[in-house]
Amino acid sequence: MSAREDAFYFECEQESLLGILHVPARPATLGVLIVVGGPQYRAGSHRQFVLLARSLGTSGFASLRFDYRGMGDATGELTSFEDAKPDLRAAIDAFYRRLPGLKGVVLWGLCDAASLAASYAADDPRVRSLVLANPWVRSEATHARALMQSYYRRRVFEAAFWKKLFSTKFALRESLNGWSAAWRASRKKLGEGGADLPARMLKGLTRRACPTLFILSGHDLVAAEFRALVAESPDWRRFFAEGAVRVESRDEFDHTFSRAAWRDQVADITRAWMLDLTRFMEP
Repeated sequence: MSAREDAFYFECEQESLLGILHVPARPATLGVLIVVGGPQYRAGSHRQFVLLARSLGTSGFASLRFDYRGMGDATGELTSFEDAKPDLRAAIDAFYRRLPGLKGVVLWGLCDAASLAASYAADDPRVRSLVLANPWVRSEATHARALMQSYYRRRVFEAAFWKKLFSTKFALRESLNGWSAAWRASRKKLGEGGADLPARMLKGLTRRACPTLFILSGHDLVAAEFRALVAESPDWRRFFAEGAVRVESRDEFDHTFSRAAWRDQVADITRAWMLDLTRFMEP
């Protein structure tokens, strides 16, 4: 099943945003709004969002990808992803206008777009589900934990590290200072140093209990930070234990799924999730 692709502009707070709507011949009543992480425009890294939208179309799911204000072909000043909630609402409004049979949307976001989608979900009853890929929860403590648990631990087992260690190219003092700073920061309690973003995300996820799919990469510090947060936070652990949550982890994936085979797997995982939603949810 192929899908036509329509480009159009819609308004958000007196600015014009460009959207690309992918519409199969007989679209399902559940659609996908692809939320772009920054700094990206509607195509995404390695054209992933174009390919994802086309893949969804083959299974009968309409999708919309779009440019935030100040990004790509949209007008206006570029702002933080945390200030883009009006853009999301305007995009969902436009999605419904263009597709009158639509009865719910799934928000699909990567990195800070996943964080935005999570924090937005409770504010809009049209959001029926979330797909969150490598969510951004950056704080000094989570970043340091990820460095200690992922980067430094892995480096010890790499031949290149030992070769460099015994060469004249290794800056011992700088490396020890970096390790020491990361170790000290990793001892801080989560909740210090800007962890209010994860709190807002969790609030958005729990207030309406939308079914949520997490896609987590193994070769990615952002995903490692998210895992560290969940491991230490009782509230996040409770959400994963009690919520309608599915986790798809792949050790080989990097942050932006830079290989074609990985992008295909992400598309397959997403389509399977959408098919399950249409079976078990009344749109």
